[in-house]
Amino acid sequence: MKIYNTLTRRKEEFVPIEPGKVRIYICGPTVYNYIHIGNARPMVVFDTLRKYLQYRGYQVKYVQNFTDVDDKIINKAREEGTTAPEVSERFIKEYFDDADALNVARADVHPKVSDHIADIIDFVQTLIDKGYAYEADGDVYFSTRKFPEYGKLSGQNIDDLESGARIAIGEVKEDPLDFALWKAQKEPDEIAWESPWGLGRPGWHIECSTMSRKHLGATIDIHAGGEDLQFPHHENEIAQSECCNGVPFSNYWMHNGFITIDKEKMSKSKGNFFTVRDIRKQYSGEEIRFFLLSGQYRGPIDFSPEHMEQSRAGLARITNCADDLDFTIKNGKEGPMTEEEQAAVAGFDQYRQAFIEAMDDDLNTADGITAVFELVTAINTGLRGGATKAYAEAARKTLQEFADILGILQKQEESGIEADVEALVAERQEARKAKNWARADQIRDELKARGYTLKDTPQGVQIIKD
Repeated sequence: MKIYNTLTRRKEEFVPIEPGKVRIYICGPTVYNYIHIGNARPMVVFDTLRKYLQYRGYQVKYVQNFTDVDDKIINKAREEGTTAPEVSERFIKEYFDDADALNVARADVHPKVSDHIADIIDFVQTLIDKGYAYEADGDVYFSTRKFPEYGKLSGQNIDDLESGARIAIGEVKEDPLDFALWKAQKEPDEIAWESPWGLGRPGWHIECSTMSRKHLGATIDIHAGGEDLQFPHHENEIAQSECCNGVPFSNYWMHNGFITIDKEKMSKSKGNFFTVRDIRKQYSGEEIRFFLLSGQYRGPIDFSPEHMEQSRAGLARITNCADDLDFTIKNGKEGPMTEEEQAAVAGFDQYRQAFIEAMDDDLNTADGITAVFELVTAINTGLRGGATKAYAEAARKTLQEFADILGILQKQEESGIEADVEALVAERQEARKAKNWARADQIRDELKARGYTLKDTPQGVQIIKD
């Protein structure tokens, strides 16, 4: 497998630190509101990376944090007249509601900042002891210029950064480029912990460095997140981690592209800001996930009604194939596969190879989905004219193999066909046998009005709930 490494700006063969094992850290959300469609993209993309690596035989340890200590959470608590922990816990639950709908699997560890204060204090103190950080009036800052490689991830030049840097009111740092590792408590209602530097709380960047080291070790295989995190967040993580630990922080850096709304950057000020919760009122979680995987992850992807409808139709094509196979497994011909069916099943391997080649090429889910569509076409050809249960079972297993990696076809429910509907279908069959076409058509139209489509197949009538 090759991965585009943001650090080197080229595709590289993926070689894990430990053969057969992969350690991945994903930057998670700041939990003060519902996640938006932009938050959902890295969730889905890197969940798919995890699933694919597991499919390829790797043992993956996957860590995704929650930032539950932050100015935005404190401000939200003030607005609501509640506490920061109450706000963060509420929106962690809401996060999992959306994540479950998107078929995003739980991480092996979901660390929270508030549970790692002692670890963060130890990390910061080590940086001070090594001369990379300093305390000023209860705040602790990292001395950016003491890390000569600063800017290596984002390609930023430190001289250019200096020209635009400013020291904000209330900050007492020595250099405009220095960033906060620990923030002194400014207001009595701010959440804070005791530290060697007085009451305060962690800065944003230090949390991920600390929790990554805690749960995955000083050097990890893959660190991933949205493109917007390259600078300053990930750049600062590298600086403080490598100064503290004395070893490279992450061997591979993966960043997904932005989501635009009708080809404009998503922004609250423009009013084109959509939460997953709102989108779920019109589209299923699987349809949203399928949309997010429809483009190569590093490029931008445009969210629009037209593109969502295309994704809905594309997913329906795969789902309908699965439904047809399930129907044939139940009602198809008994006995072994025919020679033609055996050859068709053997031919499925070409689609498997095409899928693997696409996913091995920097997780190209767009081309991977194309391979799945080609498999669906081949399966549907085999179903025409009637098929054996054995063929349908083999085809269904292959289709699900790909679907499990992409995180689709995970929530197919029981048909939920009411007894009276099945009775009407049986009556229609009797009417057709008696050549009472008027009654047969009447029943078909009645069921259509109730949201059911009847599909006559060689195996019998398939009832499709619209």
